[in-house]
Amino acid sequence: MSGNFGFGPSDENAEESGKGVPNFDALFQQFANFGISPQTLFNSGTGNNPLIAVETIREIAKKFLATQNEEFVGTSDSAQMREALDIANTWIDNVTFFPASVQTAQPAWSRRDWLDSSLAGWQKLVEPLAEGMATALTNLITESGAGFGEELQLPDGVQPTAEMLQGIGLLLRSFMGSMIATQLGQSIGLLSTTVTGSHDVAIPLFSKFESHLIPQNVTAWGQGLDLPESEVRIYLALREAAAARLFSHTPWLAQYINDAFAAYGKGIRVDIAAIQEQAENAVNSGALDINNPESISSAMTQGLFTPEQSAEQDAALARLEMILALIEGWIDQVVTRAATDRLPSLPALGESLRRRRASNSPTQQLFASLLGLEVSPRLMRECSSFWAKVQELEGVDFRDQRWEDPALLPTETDLPDVTKFLASTTVPDDLSGLI
Repeated sequence: MSGNFGFGPSDENAEESGKGVPNFDALFQQFANFGISPQTLFNSGTGNNPLIAVETIREIAKKFLATQNEEFVGTSDSAQMREALDIANTWIDNVTFFPASVQTAQPAWSRRDWLDSSLAGWQKLVEPLAEGMATALTNLITESGAGFGEELQLPDGVQPTAEMLQGIGLLLRSFMGSMIATQLGQSIGLLSTTVTGSHDVAIPLFSKFESHLIPQNVTAWGQGLDLPESEVRIYLALREAAAARLFSHTPWLAQYINDAFAAYGKGIRVDIAAIQEQAENAVNSGALDINNPESISSAMTQGLFTPEQSAEQDAALARLEMILALIEGWIDQVVTRAATDRLPSLPALGESLRRRRASNSPTQQLFASLLGLEVSPRLMRECSSFWAKVQELEGVDFRDQRWEDPALLPTETDLPDVTKFLASTTVPDDLSGLI
């Protein structure tokens, strides 16, 4: 890739002086092109500050949301959402072992309410990934040592000092954090315009798992379906209430998902030769313009600079995909059981949801850009069938008590033979035959 991105001599006299200091003015200008100030870089890369700052994510997400037509939540909105959630919880009482959560005083959320309330959860989820990418970059620089002098385009005979490499590493580390924060903020801003409830993304993001619906997005979800608005509200309320019950009674679930992200992040390694080849090919084809910050951001979002995955990372992604599919499958099964004889539009509503999930929902797009992960609609259907079969064989309580421990949950290879899996993970009441 041509261009030194500010890593050349600081001025035309630098070579003569023998200092060979990186051109930080040019480097900061590159960062400024992305809307990132030097102070932000230093604040995010030093001290005990997280690499991805919640305030940075918030600012970017709200800038996106400000371009949308956001509606305020009115009294009638709150009344309709509360009615839908009350009906949903009454129906669900008979089809799940998990009791209802404490009823919230705010059943209706605005898009901004969801955004503000979910930011801390998103930051905690993605921070280990940013740490892994940033650490991989800084290790690449510090371990390259003298061999990195050519990449810096320093004057002949001048080698980068340890302090110089450390400073550049710090800048790149902070830049990576700011880039991911920007991407995450934009994604969360987009999500806020589509999610219908606080748990619509089917990930435990909150410290308190109450049920909330977003009236503006609920209305938009039902547009064009030619179905009664009340049935749309109840269907989405059923999904929201089911997810809230599952998350509030599985305290290990959030940490399990966070650990999968952390395991993936720790395994990130940077192959500079492979990335340079990718970048040069992209420049030559016109897919990447190094003078266009939007082009660079788009290239990173689309995975142009994604390093090759290790076996450990593949395993982390497999765990993550499976748990997300199990969550979606369980919610689908609970909603189906609760509404089959009560909601005439259920088949049409379920089909609409499946189409939306299959066409790359915003959550899917976020995971695809950050991790290269796409949760297969087929896998979600198989997980829904798994939960249905467990209930058929053992009942509702047994089905839901499987969530007490991740060791009691299936892997993808366990899904086809439910009876065999249950036999291998269930302790018999009478242990005399084992003696």
